[in-house]
Amino acid sequence: MGNASERLIVGLDLPSLAEAERAVRELDGLVSFYKIGYRLVFAGGLDFARDLAAEGKRVFLDMKLLDIDNTVAEGVESVAKLGVSMLTLHAYPKAMRAAVAAARGSNLTLLGVTVLTSMDEADLSEAGYSNTTPAALVARRARQALEAGMGGIVCSAAEAAAVRAIVGPGMAVVTPGIRPAGAERGDQKRVMTPADALAAGASHLVVARPIVAAPDRRAAAAAILSEMEAAA
Repeated sequence: MGNASERLIVGLDLPSLAEAERAVRELDGLVSFYKIGYRLVFAGGLDFARDLAAEGKRVFLDMKLLDIDNTVAEGVESVAKLGVSMLTLHAYPKAMRAAVAAARGSNLTLLGVTVLTSMDEADLSEAGYSNTTPAALVARRARQALEAGMGGIVCSAAEAAAVRAIVGPGMAVVTPGIRPAGAERGDQKRVMTPADALAAGASHLVVARPIVAAPDRRAAAAAILSEMEAAA
């Protein structure tokens, strides 16, 4: 599993490269793993991801790919050349199988996104999943990811224990929606504290707003790392 600094992924959910670069400078020596998602990708974040990887940082590229098999495969091949560590795609079986085949021989860890942490049962019903719950759909997607040969799963920490029981010790279980005690939930509906998420079987914790929106980002990250280390 590694130590806390290897398991904490800071989400650079910031509006510009200048802000992201500033956050990385402020966290230098304390944090070595960063998530880059849509907001930053569309502001020049792909080159930034490549640069971070070249500097020895680990990068979780959160693109949540989903398309026809050939398009997913070609996208994965291109991402693997960036040198990033992790890439997300929606955990649909055909897409996962295509991605796994395309990533073979690289060091890229593919993560299947099960159910977004901003969604609850009512949201699933509205989206057409009327005969299931978030927990049941997460479990189904986890089994499919295991069968496809994926490197890990993205799920709410609330489902981490169930997912760990399905996928075993070898796959990453990456949990967004992490909130230290007393922090605001924002638009997240299924959240958990860092200590509880680790106890539930998470291998990596994704923390964005509680760190990057904090007045003192370094102090906020240090507090979360301390909680993680105490829980180990």
